[in-house]
Amino acid sequence: MRCHRFYSFRRHPLYSAFRILVLFFLVWDSLHCLSLSKYQTSATTGPPPPRNTKRIYIASQHWNDARLLREHWNNALVALVQELGVENVFVSIYESGSYDYTKGVLEELDAALEPLQVKRSIQLSDRSHADEIAQSPTDHGWIKASDGETYLRRMPFLATIRNHVFEPLERLAAEGEQFDTILFLNDVVFTPEDVLRLLDTNGGHYAAACSIDFKKPPQFYDTFALRDSSGHEALMQTWPYFRSYASRNAAEKLLPVPVASCWNGIVAMPIEPFIASPPLRFRGIPDSLATSHVEASECCLIHADNPLSASKGVFLNPNVRVGYNGTSHDDVHSPDVILSPFQIFRSLWRSRISRWTTTSLFKEQVVRMKLGKWTAETKKSEPGGFCLVNEMQVIIETGWKHM
Repeated sequence: MRCHRFYSFRRHPLYSAFRILVLFFLVWDSLHCLSLSKYQTSATTGPPPPRNTKRIYIASQHWNDARLLREHWNNALVALVQELGVENVFVSIYESGSYDYTKGVLEELDAALEPLQVKRSIQLSDRSHADEIAQSPTDHGWIKASDGETYLRRMPFLATIRNHVFEPLERLAAEGEQFDTILFLNDVVFTPEDVLRLLDTNGGHYAAACSIDFKKPPQFYDTFALRDSSGHEALMQTWPYFRSYASRNAAEKLLPVPVASCWNGIVAMPIEPFIASPPLRFRGIPDSLATSHVEASECCLIHADNPLSASKGVFLNPNVRVGYNGTSHDDVHSPDVILSPFQIFRSLWRSRISRWTTTSLFKEQVVRMKLGKWTAETKKSEPGGFCLVNEMQVIIETGWKHM
């Protein structure tokens, strides 16, 4: 009886239509994967980026990065300064109370930059996390947790640390020295070509351009600050990464990806907002909002606050790949980074199934409700609502922790 029903169904017009539909999707996907393979090959084997013609303010902050600095970062920075042109750069580095030998390695960097006559400011702070949390709580940046204890919040603390790199910029601007771009360099392995390619993102037209960072390839690392063009967190940590069509479509072709926010290792931004009045600076969300167990990356909020974000756009450049160690950097620059048509086919279907079977609606709704309640109670607004996550993060002596 079952065989009879099956053969009867095979003779039904709907069965023929189903077969045609499946065949259509297979042909369509095959052609699409071949097309994307050509896009990716072209993007990764294209001409080198153009030489630098701009004045660059290089900003970096370090904490317990001695090994990375000595093995990769110091030499990469020296090579970058020479590539950009010593006359075109100012280097501002702030070290924040490391308990390894980061200070000594930065002194080695200072000695390497001296004979090149690089204009620079390398600030070394003796104020440790233990010193920070031992002070009496102030009116900003502290929070009372459910255990009754008061803690130093991580995000306002990091924002304060990051803002130290602007101190030389304020002095230089007052003296009339001008720059075109500010380049934020995180504790990542990079090359001068990575930076030149980043500076050329979208033809140089952007409010911010970010690299994409890897610690354990092929998964990218910084999910905290990255938001797609619709303000959603990444769908998946492997290619093609995003839920929104605009971001996903660009990522599939390795084109500059429009996003609401990114950081991901290296970031280039026009200098104008940082020397405006008032100047753009890193910040955390208000303590009164954080009390409801929400938090936001200072590296996401800066895009929400940047007046150029809406007009010029924020872009993640998938062709600028950096790593948090030498192995991960080598892996994402190997020939294997170009996906085969079969790998593309598999990843596209993994993305589709994730989009069809999951939603960020409920996760985001929890945060929206907390933000809405805070807005109603305080009559204040938070432009970085898309940056919020349902977390509480505080500083401890050896780093930070979730509460």
